[in-house]
Amino acid sequence: MSWELVERTLAEMVAQQDAKVLALARRIVPHLTPEDVRNPHDFPALVESAAFNYEDGVLAGLRAAQTAVRAARRDAAAAPSRDAAGDPRSGMDTRGGR
Repeated sequence: MSWELVERTLAEMVAQQDAKVLALARRIVPHLTPEDVRNPHDFPALVESAAFNYEDGVLAGLRAAQTAVRAARRDAAAAPSRDAAGDPRSGMDTRGGR
């Protein structure tokens, strides 16, 4: 599996979840902008919505995973050409760890 595939998959997941969060937020508070959704504390109805908070948390988790993957990719690029599993081609640990 390549870094590009992992990053592309995560980007697709983030985009899908971002759209889901915006649609849900607009069902609760019509006419919200994407910027408004990034500041939900300005809208008490969003803060009080368990469904919104759950989906927003999923989005935050996906974004954290993106950041972690980018950091792991950067670390792998800076490390010697062999990964922890001994595969000199991938740059990724094939055992599931870092």
